Amino acid sequence: MQGITGKTEQPDFLELTEELPDSPLWNRDLAPTRVDRRTWSTWNIAALWIGMSVVITTYTLASGLIGQGMIWWQAIVTILLGNVIVLVPMVLNAHAGTKYGISFPVLCRASFGTRGANIPAVLRAIVACGWFGIQTWIGGLALDALMTATWSGWSSIGPHLWISFFAFWGIQLVIIIRGIEAIKHLESWSAPLLLLGGLALLVWAMRNAGGLGNILTESEHLQQSATSFWTLFPPALTASVGYWATLSLNIPDFTRYAKSQRSQLLGQALGLPTTMTAFAFIGVAVTSATLIIYGEAIWDPVALVARIGSPPVIIVSAIVILLAQLTTNMAANVVSPSNDFSNLNPRRISYVTGGVITAVIGIVMMPWKLYSDAGAYIFTWLIGYSGMMGAIGGVLIADYWLLRNRELELRDLFEPRGRYSYGSGFNPAAIAALVVGMLPVIPGFLHAAATPGGQVANPSLFDTLYTYAWFVTFTISFVVYAVLMRGRVENAEHGTRSAE
Repeated sequence: MQGITGKTEQPDFLELTEELPDSPLWNRDLAPTRVDRRTWSTWNIAALWIGMSVVITTYTLASGLIGQGMIWWQAIVTILLGNVIVLVPMVLNAHAGTKYGISFPVLCRASFGTRGANIPAVLRAIVACGWFGIQTWIGGLALDALMTATWSGWSSIGPHLWISFFAFWGIQLVIIIRGIEAIKHLESWSAPLLLLGGLALLVWAMRNAGGLGNILTESEHLQQSATSFWTLFPPALTASVGYWATLSLNIPDFTRYAKSQRSQLLGQALGLPTTMTAFAFIGVAVTSATLIIYGEAIWDPVALVARIGSPPVIIVSAIVILLAQLTTNMAANVVSPSNDFSNLNPRRISYVTGGVITAVIGIVMMPWKLYSDAGAYIFTWLIGYSGMMGAIGGVLIADYWLLRNRELELRDLFEPRGRYSYGSGFNPAAIAALVVGMLPVIPGFLHAAATPGGQVANPSLFDTLYTYAWFVTFTISFVVYAVLMRGRVENAEHGTRSAE
């Protein structure tokens, strides 16, 4: 393989030993990570997931499921199962990042084509922009609560909430400009603090609400619907998978810096399912405790912190909440779209420029509306975009694991006329698999989007397919792509070897 060197001390690693400054598909941010820069340990990867999982949207996910009709343990088990399921494609897609040091949009070039890779990259980037806006809005609310607690005159300023929102947005912009290493250090140092903050909130709830047993008994009163568990389970499981379906695609953006396959695998397995489940449980327990303590369910931890009343407690808690929003947004919703937008025009759009574009679009998408209703958040937003992410994931995994057996030509990923150009730069098979995979869930999505709360009362066949969106689209696109490409990949590889 020209320009590629295998490292005997790290057989899982391959690197490109030359730069390609003349290639329009190349820039320093998209270039494969050098072996000497692959420094992220198991702890760094686990801390990344702790930082991303300890966030208000995780806190409210389980309580939102209970509000729809689940019992507390049903909600927790559903979230755990969803995260174990999504961990599988997460680890599979992460492999290419660690082995070749490549980011998500570069990996997409192998299956979608050197130009066609922009299709999945932009779809992923749009979802990330929406999430960036949502997390920034919540961070703005926390900052507003912090300012109100520290200065009594703050709330008298007319646009105080919008000032907080844009101030938090500006803080993130500074971190974006500092690059990926700033995110690594932010996650590693903040992870223990975030875990301690969550545990402190749980201890407060137990001390003031008569113990954990009393709290969990009270959780039954959070239910706002009598919907049966088996009616709720399919869409709830899909929403739980969809929560991280985005990261299951762009995880190579992080694992390209991992020390080894073992580091990325263990780090993800230890960090994702455990933290998501634990923090979701804290959300359920603390929300249930507020029923006992205040006589009403307070779902929003920002509102709860303000209700507690003690200025020192409010200040410390608000700082922890701000840090939680910051770590999640920087890792989950900036790294990927920054690379994705850079992939549109590597010569003109750097990682930093892509991050700035993400921050701007995140505001344009009006996050205060995306997060305005718990039912719509679960049944329209999470399930809806999971259909797109599942279809892309099916193509990527079929291509890398089934058809190519984890073997890629690094140099050709940056060659406009290399083996991954498919002649025109687009691979029709990948695009066809993506479209065919998504088609069955589109009618259900449109129906859910037009229904208040997103939950359809009398579901049709298409509505039922939509409740399993990620699973349906992943399976269809995987099968369609494998069938369309089986012989073509083998012929292309054989032709290249003969030429060499």
